[in-house]
Order: sequence, then structure tokens, then C-alpha cells
Amino acid sequence: MKMAEGIKFVEGVKWTEDEVGTNAIGTSLRICEPITIVGLEHYSVASHQWVCSATPIYDEKREFVGIIDVSYPINHYPFHDHVLATVVAAAYTIEQRFHMQAKEDELELFKYACNMENTDSPVVICNHKGSIVWVNHCLRSSFSNMLNRSLEDVCGDHWVIKSKIPIYSSIHHDVIGYRVTLQKKNNDSKLVSTTFHFEGVTGRSISFANVIKSCEKVAKTDATVHITGETGTGKELIARAIHQNSKRKNRPFVAINCGAIPKELIGSELFGYVEGAFTGAKRTGHKGKFVQANGGTIFLDEIGEISLEMQIALLRVLQEREVVPIGGTKPIPIDVRVITATHCDLYQLVREGKLREDLFYRIYVYPIKVPALRERKEDIPFLIQYYCQQKNWSVFFPDEVIQLLMTYHWPGNIRELFNVLERVRIEYGDHIPSIPELRSMFIGWESQEENMESGQETLSYREQIEKNHMMDILQKTKGNIAQAAAELNIPRSTFYRKLKKYHLI
Repeated sequence: MKMAEGIKFVEGVKWTEDEVGTNAIGTSLRICEPITIVGLEHYSVASHQWVCSATPIYDEKREFVGIIDVSYPINHYPFHDHVLATVVAAAYTIEQRFHMQAKEDELELFKYACNMENTDSPVVICNHKGSIVWVNHCLRSSFSNMLNRSLEDVCGDHWVIKSKIPIYSSIHHDVIGYRVTLQKKNNDSKLVSTTFHFEGVTGRSISFANVIKSCEKVAKTDATVHITGETGTGKELIARAIHQNSKRKNRPFVAINCGAIPKELIGSELFGYVEGAFTGAKRTGHKGKFVQANGGTIFLDEIGEISLEMQIALLRVLQEREVVPIGGTKPIPIDVRVITATHCDLYQLVREGKLREDLFYRIYVYPIKVPALRERKEDIPFLIQYYCQQKNWSVFFPDEVIQLLMTYHWPGNIRELFNVLERVRIEYGDHIPSIPELRSMFIGWESQEENMESGQETLSYREQIEKNHMMDILQKTKGNIAQAAAELNIPRSTFYRKLKKYHLI
């Protein structure tokens, strides 16, 4: 102890890498891993006569809470091999106690909830870290699948906390949770305007909030809209939202998938036909989609799939605002708002000669790009909540399942997410499968792994964010390692280790 005091290894002294250089405590803090630093490996000369073994400690939520370290003079080196294992075992024991204590506290919160008087006010019980563990009957249909999520995330911008009463443990007398009474906000989400009604899930992503803002602006006009986005992103839902928030909302909304109709029939579907126009025609004729949508909105999905001949006919309708049915001679005036959509680059089709340039400029007036699900992964919990509400499915999704869903690249977007949830609901009912069982339900999981570099492990969501951030810094510093490490406020040695970890060198 006297030797330790001699190098200021005492209570209250800051022992980080920034302050004293490489050492077990500071380096373990940096790399978040167990480590032993022996003698001359220490940066500080004063520590060269010491051996130190340290490892981080995490609580039940895998949040960092501290470091446990054993330090001793280097002349005790023979038992060095056993110290790091002892330290790691001690940290594991402490972490297990965190888990046990959390379960005991949660059980006590459940007992508190069971003995609580019924109330018509929306009430939740959350633990001391703000994670919801119980909701009363007023909120069960809305929040049943949001257990163990933070109160802040669940409330979002739709609820305010009316009261928050601490709940104390009857055993150790510390605060173990809170009884929270909620109140509905008068105003709606800050990200999405209250004047715009959208039947889908807005979530909390900035990218999709910007889409809704664009929809709100264009809905007030009669401008032609073109929606781009990958398959399964909800392009038709966006088109319907624009219609429902426009002055045409009480008139028809007619949707047609141009890629799903044979090119021989697309003309009769769009423009209609008169009696006797061709063999097999109805005796009463047929009103085309444009006439059916008169006064309202027509949504032409996969507009890039129509033939060049039909593009000429469509261009004339858009220019003249009148339709001549097949076999007819008398034009029918129409008043429709046109919304088109495609999953591909429309102007690329023009360059390839597959789309007329004059038609392009007719339909590409106000473009809206719907982000892919992988670009708005923070909305996945809200999409799951929406699906569970629609299916009246009361099930709890653990954090590791949410993390798995956030890691997947979702080539089929929201449609694929709902398909996976449907398979889980049918196969497992009110139980959530194990991680390997759940991975087997993803069609593209194997291809995702094949696209990864050989030998590279699957990164967690946090690790992927860190890797992306490092790549951005390296690009910003033009590959200058020292400058990049300084930007991230970490030693160069740590930066090099992370570069190797993420296969960036």
C-alpha cells in the first residue's frame, strides 16, 4: 500500500489513459475488454515496477458501471497468469448479482402492480432506469409489445407525464421504480404536422418525417407527384395519404399497377372501351381507370413498365385532360390528380430509351423519395407495435430480438418485416422464438452473410455505428491516422486496434 501511495495509486486519483498513459485501468476503460499490463508496458515510468489486471463491469442492461482491478509489485510475477482470470471471474459474479437484483426488484414491482387499485387513468410501472415493466388496462392494447422499452421512447410526443411516484424496495429500501400516470397531449408529434393524417407508421426517424412534410406540402396543391422507393417501402400508402389530405379526399382514389397488366390490356384498363370495341368486350362497354377516378386521384404504380406505344396515349391524356375510349370517337373530359410511382431510376429509363422524355417531364413534377427500411431502422420498434395492434397480438419482444431485427438489411423493406412477423405469429403464437430460430425465418440472411468479408464477424448495431463513424473521420482527415485518432479523442494504438477489428486495414 505504501508503494501504491508513492505513485499516487490511491482513492480519488484519476487513472485514465489521458492522464497517465497506458495502464490496465485506463486501457480497459478505453477498449472495454479485460487486459493485463506488465512492467515496462506501462507508459508511466513510475508504474514499471507493477503488474495490473483489469476488466470492465456491466449491469443487467449491458451498460458500463465500472472497472475491477488487481495491482501488485512485479516481483510477485509468478502468479500473474491467474490474476486476470480471477478478475474476470469476480466481474462475472458482480454482473450476475446485478441480474439477480434486477429480477428481484422487477418481481417486487409486479407485486406492487397487482396490489394497486384499479384506475381509469393510463398508468405504467417502470424500473429505476425508466424501462416499462407493466401497463394497466387503459394502455395494454397500445403498449403491450413495448414492455422493457424506455418510457421516453414509448411516450414519444403523444403523451406527457402527469405524475411520477417513486417505488421503494421493502428489502434494501432503495428506489426500484416509479408509478407513472400519463396524459394524452393536445398536440401531436413534433416531427409530423398535426394537420396531415397518415394511416401508416411515422416512427421517429428524420428521413421519414421529411417525407411526411413533403407530402403535407404537395397535398395542398394539384401538382403531379412521382414517388420513388424500393419495393415494400409503402409507396401506395404515401399516395393514399396525399389524396386523403387533399381537397379531393371525398372523391375516388383509383390505383393501378402498370407492371401487373399485360401490355395488350393496359389501354382498355386505363382508358376504357365502348360496346363492340373488340371481341370479348362487355356489351355495356367499360369505364377506364381515368374516368373512374374523375374528380379524384389516379395512382399509376410502376409507371416505367408501360410500353412506348402506351406512353404516347398516356401523354396525350395528361396534356389534353380528356380520354377517348378504345373503339370510341367522342372524348370524355376528366379532372384527375395524377400520382405515379416506380422502384427504379426514372431518368435512367429515359437515357436507356425505355421512357419518353416528354412523358418524364409530365410526371416528374414533384418527386418524393421514400427511404428504405435500412435507412430508418429506428422506426422498426414502432412498425412492430403497429403490426401487433393491427393483429391484436399481445407478445413481448426482448431487446436481443429487437437488436437482431435492427441488424438485418431488409431487402424487402416493411413488407418483408411484416411477413417475418406474420410467420412468427403463425408458428409461435404468443411466444418469441430463439435467435437461431428467428434468423432462419429471414429469406436474405444467408446472402447478407455471404456479402460480408470472409472471416468477418457480424457486427452489432453499436459496432456498425462506430465503424461508420471511423470511416467518416478517415475520409474527413484523408487517411491521416493521428488526426483521426485525435478527432475521436482516443490513442493511436486504440485506433489501430479498432481498424483491425473492423477490417479497415
